[in-house]
Amino acid sequence: MVAKPVKVVAAACDGACSGNPGPGGWGALLRFEDGSVHEMGGADRATTNNRMELTAALALLEAIKELPRPAQLSIRTDSRYLIDGFSKWIQGWKRKGWRTASGGVVLNRDLWEQLDQARLEGVSLVHVKGHSGDPDNDRCDAIAVAFAKGQMPAMAAGEVIATARIEADVPADVPSAKNSAPSREIADPAPAPLQQLLSRCELADCFASQGYGLSLVELAQLVEQPLQQLESRSGSWRWRDWQVLPLEGGRWRLQRDEGGLDARE
Repeated sequence: MVAKPVKVVAAACDGACSGNPGPGGWGALLRFEDGSVHEMGGADRATTNNRMELTAALALLEAIKELPRPAQLSIRTDSRYLIDGFSKWIQGWKRKGWRTASGGVVLNRDLWEQLDQARLEGVSLVHVKGHSGDPDNDRCDAIAVAFAKGQMPAMAAGEVIATARIEADVPADVPSAKNSAPSREIADPAPAPLQQLLSRCELADCFASQGYGLSLVELAQLVEQPLQQLESRSGSWRWRDWQVLPLEGGRWRLQRDEGGLDARE
């Protein structure tokens, strides 16, 4: 008699990238009602942090669709970009022909389209603060970082493992993944100017999600505008899909445009 599959009770994912763009990795895990854990992960030699976040979520959704699960299941992630794009912005992007509110091309469209097709009823994304001690988020981060460094982390494949063991399961010194598995080649890489723009947009999303306060010099480098021009600004203004908001001490904070689907994305 074939054993009945065990029900999924929890899920989490994370992405990492060194250089952004640069070598990246992703990690994900599923917890089952019998206490077992299944972990997944992968690497890309030339990618961005956001692409790794999306890839991790896509891998989870594809795995979950084949498994029994409760009526409502949450995937825990520290990526606001993933959550907002999946639950808010994507419908506006599609209505506009995969264009943002400013008319620009939606970044990572290939992955967003796959995620949209992979939606599962009752499965949602919930935010958890990164590096806050959440065990599943920390574990996914450890897997993602290991892959981004070219390592092959030891991963659980259905074993019953305590949380404390999971925390320490990525070895500090393991053979390079380059020697054990071929890396995926990227077809038709984007021109250098476009890659630079993508990198700056990825950084902007990262700064916005973390609430980072940029100095005037940092802001000038990000938006590629003359320092003298920025010195004349005092109120909030818009750069591409972000509002640039003044802070105390001459610093600036980025925030995704809050104008709603039609105005924003």
